[in-house]
Amino acid sequence: MMISERHRKILEELNRDPELTVRELAARLCVSEPTVRRDFTELHRKGIITKRYGGAILNRVAADSEIPFLLREHEKSSAKSEMGARAAELVSDGMVVMLDGSTSAYHLVPYLARYKDLLVITSGAKTAVALAEANIRTFCTGGQMITNSFSYVGESAESFVRKINADILFFSCHGLTDDGMMTERIIEEANLRMTMFGSCKKKILLCDSSKFGKTCFYNMGSVADIDGVISEVAIPVPVAEKVGKNRK
Repeated sequence: MMISERHRKILEELNRDPELTVRELAARLCVSEPTVRRDFTELHRKGIITKRYGGAILNRVAADSEIPFLLREHEKSSAKSEMGARAAELVSDGMVVMLDGSTSAYHLVPYLARYKDLLVITSGAKTAVALAEANIRTFCTGGQMITNSFSYVGESAESFVRKINADILFFSCHGLTDDGMMTERIIEEANLRMTMFGSCKKKILLCDSSKFGKTCFYNMGSVADIDGVISEVAIPVPVAEKVGKNRK
């Protein structure tokens, strides 16, 4: 097993069971205990985990940006599937739909397959593959890939998006503040989403409840400037009251 693959497996196992010991991980991965300890040291050095006696725990802040898409797509997966089902109700045959590279948008794909003559543009490489597998006509923005999220960003991606006229955009963010500001940790992803805003008639935020009340350092704008927010739970009242206020 390659080191990067083993690190991914370790993070997946710790995400499922934070109480796993070095011995248990070594047995699950079919490697030696010294190998797991060396991996723990490397992951601890990167700030992704914190070593403790006999095991380790994930650092959730680091996890947002460092844990691969393959792991993040399973976090809050039932909530994201519920959001995807609700978001799909806003789609109709023949639409041009834009999806960002988030795992929330990725979970929307299975619910789009029932529509006819859709055209979907996405900045997510894995999302593009899922759309193609669903036999949906798909364009990918291209650009520089962020390897942990399999998302394309950068000027070439933004240039492509500026040429598009989409009916609806589904996107996510890392944090939604108590006063309705959409915030992000990765500037390049935020910049691409804001470019997407200018290429779509409607903008819908997919935001699971774990992001409520979180503030990241980069602002993407207010929910007052978008058309809707979909979550698996009720949106906090102060935020709900602002949604779409500047769109009316």
